[in-house]
Amino acid sequence: FPIEQKNYFAGAKAIDNKQKTTNLVLKPGLEGVPVTNSGICEINGTEGKLNYRGYPISELAQKSSFLETAFLLIWGELPTENELKKFEKDVQMHRRVSFRIRDMLKCFPESGHPMDALQASAASLGLFYSRRAIDDPKYIYDAVVRLIAKIPTMVAAFEQIRKGDDPIQPQDDLPYSSNFLYMLTEREPNPLAARVFDRCLILHAEHSLNASTFSARVTASTLTDPYAVVASAVGTLAGPLHGGANEDVIAMLEEIETPDKASLFLNEAIAKKRKIMGFGHREYRVKDPRATILQDFAEELFSEFGKDEMYEVAQALEEEAISKLGPKGIFPNVDFYSGLVYRKLGIPRDLFTPVFAISRVAGWLAHWREQLGANRIFRPSQIYEGAKVRNWQPLERR
Repeated sequence: FPIEQKNYFAGAKAIDNKQKTTNLVLKPGLEGVPVTNSGICEINGTEGKLNYRGYPISELAQKSSFLETAFLLIWGELPTENELKKFEKDVQMHRRVSFRIRDMLKCFPESGHPMDALQASAASLGLFYSRRAIDDPKYIYDAVVRLIAKIPTMVAAFEQIRKGDDPIQPQDDLPYSSNFLYMLTEREPNPLAARVFDRCLILHAEHSLNASTFSARVTASTLTDPYAVVASAVGTLAGPLHGGANEDVIAMLEEIETPDKASLFLNEAIAKKRKIMGFGHREYRVKDPRATILQDFAEELFSEFGKDEMYEVAQALEEEAISKLGPKGIFPNVDFYSGLVYRKLGIPRDLFTPVFAISRVAGWLAHWREQLGANRIFRPSQIYEGAKVRNWQPLERR
């Protein structure tokens, strides 16, 4: 492929394997502990800035497309016109999935969560395409294309199947984001809706070493195939403390019901130490820049298609939270407004996180490639707090 893998690990200090365990200090959740070097994503949580490969997220969301941004993340540079055309065409040509994968999806229970269906179907791609040829640039490129192309198709297929319908085949003359919305409804989307959705995918495409990306890098460090890497990341993203939070935000807003009840809800939540979904982030001490952009997207959609009654509840809750939680560095994160945007686009609530995965697969693959650049299998230490040496006792003496 025209853009070569850069070695971002060059010059990194070797790890002292002789370090005594008595010097280890536990950092729950690895908070603040660097575990790798990376040139993919930069976060400034104090100033609320987010850059992909040096490009501000606000500029990419305004001027780029999701596939162009995915190319940037994975290959390190913005594509030329010819490179982008080839990438878009290759993704378009690989949107369809094997009938065997569709048959597998039909065997899943209708009540199953779409994230579980996505994890299983993503892993199944390895049965069809894995050669473990991760030293082959063509294999790497083909794997990137297949995963970016087929993940949306599998998400949409499960949505149709669980309703009792046959999957809607991709429409080849539609752009990437428009095609996904089409596969959900069998109607070509409004151009504004398609553009907003594409920009949402850009916002969710990458965010440094979050839980799912760390999971992807750990899996990648074993030199397994990229389909297993993505499947492991999907499983991590499914948790309510990660990608699943955007579903819970809508449930919370519906619980509040009206703007005038936001203050009472917040006071009770603080008193009971209840987690307020969509607020707070490990990296940011100001409002998440993605949340600001998503709020603008929401207002664009509302001006065209009518307001969501929960938006005013969200605004009231944010206003109350800024005065009470802002001094502690707790502000809205990306999940707070994304659910409102997806809901206005007609996306079912339990598809919010799979949509997150459709986007984040670009970031996972970028970290997969980077991990391969100077790989060392992850094997962290622990601080043992269990029992000291004990003597085994026969069953009759226990």
